[in-house]
Amino acid sequence: MRAVRLILSVALMSPATVAVAQSDVHKHESPAQPEPAPLSEAQKSFALMKTFAGEWEGPVKTDMPIAAGMDGVPVHVTMRVTSRGNVVVNEFQEANTPLDPAKYDHPVTMFYLDSNQLNLVHYCDAGNRPHMTGKMSADGKTVEFDFADLGGSDKNGHMHHAIFTALDENRHTEEWTYKLPNGQTVHARFDLRRVK
Repeated sequence: MRAVRLILSVALMSPATVAVAQSDVHKHESPAQPEPAPLSEAQKSFALMKTFAGEWEGPVKTDMPIAAGMDGVPVHVTMRVTSRGNVVVNEFQEANTPLDPAKYDHPVTMFYLDSNQLNLVHYCDAGNRPHMTGKMSADGKTVEFDFADLGGSDKNGHMHHAIFTALDENRHTEEWTYKLPNGQTVHARFDLRRVK
């Protein structure tokens, strides 16, 4: 009786063992997975923008005479990756000020890829939405955004140009150019250090 059970268990195990062995053979014989396609320039630019996720603070320097009192005033910048990695959000305001839209500026900028182009839309305190497109520098440390078009009124001017430069993992600069209705431009530079 024992011999019959032993023979039955071996007989029942054999097809399972053969099936497992065959499935292992198929695993090893499957074609190699293709290498992922290299990143496009727009994808590389967007990847750089994602590295800025975090909280940043630093002084602002501007060439606008009316805002000369702002030189050296610290700004607080929050950048975060959202929408399952499809959007980077940039928000800035004067450091240590409450979120009070009647009293303090608090513009929001969104970065996203579309048709293999890195895009920026700036939701400005001037009440408009400038759209810019970005290109990465040859050294891979800077993304420069050029004006493409404007949503909303231009009666107060609009943000016209932006440059983001990675200095190291804990420092970056943001340079913003605002175009006034008379065509003059105003520049502001934020020298930022990571605080979170």
